[in-house]
Amino acid sequence: MQQMKRLLVVYVALQALFALSWCFSDAEPGPAAGSQSNGDRFKIEGRAIVPGVKTQDWISTARILVEGEEYVGFLKTDGSFAVNDVPSGSYVVEIVSPSFRFDPVRVDITSKGKMRARLVNYIKTSEVIRQPYPLQIRSSGPHTYFMKRETWGWTDFLMNPMVMMMVLPLLIIVLLPKVVNTNDPEMRKEMEQSMNMLNPNPELPDVSEFMTKLFSKGSSKSSGGNKGSRSVAPKRSDTMCTSRPAQGGDVDPNSVSYTYLK
Repeated sequence: MQQMKRLLVVYVALQALFALSWCFSDAEPGPAAGSQSNGDRFKIEGRAIVPGVKTQDWISTARILVEGEEYVGFLKTDGSFAVNDVPSGSYVVEIVSPSFRFDPVRVDITSKGKMRARLVNYIKTSEVIRQPYPLQIRSSGPHTYFMKRETWGWTDFLMNPMVMMMVLPLLIIVLLPKVVNTNDPEMRKEMEQSMNMLNPNPELPDVSEFMTKLFSKGSSKSSGGNKGSRSVAPKRSDTMCTSRPAQGGDVDPNSVSYTYLK
């Protein structure tokens, strides 16, 4: 009887130990650990670098995420980190910080513990840019949560389409007579024809007429200068020469003809 009681006590103790071991065991292993429940675990190491900024100013809010939030790590005071108990596989390592941006890195771990790292490019997935291991992840700059307000400049004013539409025609009107020989009739005719082609609407003012007036002003100025250089002609002397009396002997003032000689 005593032996039976001892066996019963041993059986109950074994059942209790089995229940305790089952409670403290990992009931939901990860996808990579499930295939390697008896395999080796590895450690992902690296360092986060922010140029020109002290590490103590930003590491308190930063986290190391491996494959989303499957494995989480923290940064040390010198910027280094280590994520332990990671099985072999391919993982995306990200440094999440509210102040600075970091490019994600993919780390491939072989079954023998060999590490290989490369940058993650979601646009060009076939592009492979190798990274050293242990990881050296540099910040690509601070986060910009707000758009910078645009400032006014002279270039914005000059490149405004409305200003260009007003200024360019004025420049053409002012500079074209000085560049083109306005005294050449063939050139003037060609320009009038080309301007008429650009003015198909009859309700609008005739461009050829405007160009003719514009060129005539230039030619009149040049001709006026030439006339001013000539000598002044002598004044004419008007003299009444003859008079023709009407029939009957009396002189009719309406029938008198006057002849002027220069």
